[in-house]
Amino acid sequence: MIGFVRGKLVAKSPPHLTVDVGGVGYDIEAPMSTFYTLPALGADVRLLTHLVVREDAHILYGFGSAEERALFRNLLKVSQIGPKIALAILSGVSVDGFATLVKLQDTAALTKIPGVGRKTAERVLMEMRDRLDAVAASAAAMPVSTSGVEGEAWSALVALGYKPAEVTAMLKPFAGQGGSTEELIRRALQGAVRPQ
Repeated sequence: MIGFVRGKLVAKSPPHLTVDVGGVGYDIEAPMSTFYTLPALGADVRLLTHLVVREDAHILYGFGSAEERALFRNLLKVSQIGPKIALAILSGVSVDGFATLVKLQDTAALTKIPGVGRKTAERVLMEMRDRLDAVAASAAAMPVSTSGVEGEAWSALVALGYKPAEVTAMLKPFAGQGGSTEELIRRALQGAVRPQ
């Protein structure tokens, strides 16, 4: 799994963008909410990612915040919802706005998003009712700053399979100590295997 991508933004044409990471161009699909926060072409950018593997393609999706990625991942767990509809929902409503729609069970507002019909909206609202807490918990476990060494270490450890809350606890003793991302990851892993 690829947890994040950092490099130069070389192309952006919604919903597609390309990030040059050390001479390799990663084609990424992103919701409009992420596009609104992108810097100018040629500038450095860092995106949290989610890789979807299909028979005919490997598609990388990029997000500007942990909340967006958490919501995207939870939408994929809804029956008959694929990445295309999940991306459309994120492009059509903010994470907070979506939470409000779910609490109000507002089918009419959700069907205004292109590609979301009445039956799909009803299924999303019903199945996401119980998952909203999981989205909030996943995003809340992310460090306040997703940029910098601590944010990169957090993303890398989550990509290795640790739960967000576990990673936050693993990194807490080393907050503000400096060093590279690799050193911070090494310290966190060593701390996790020590007998208590």
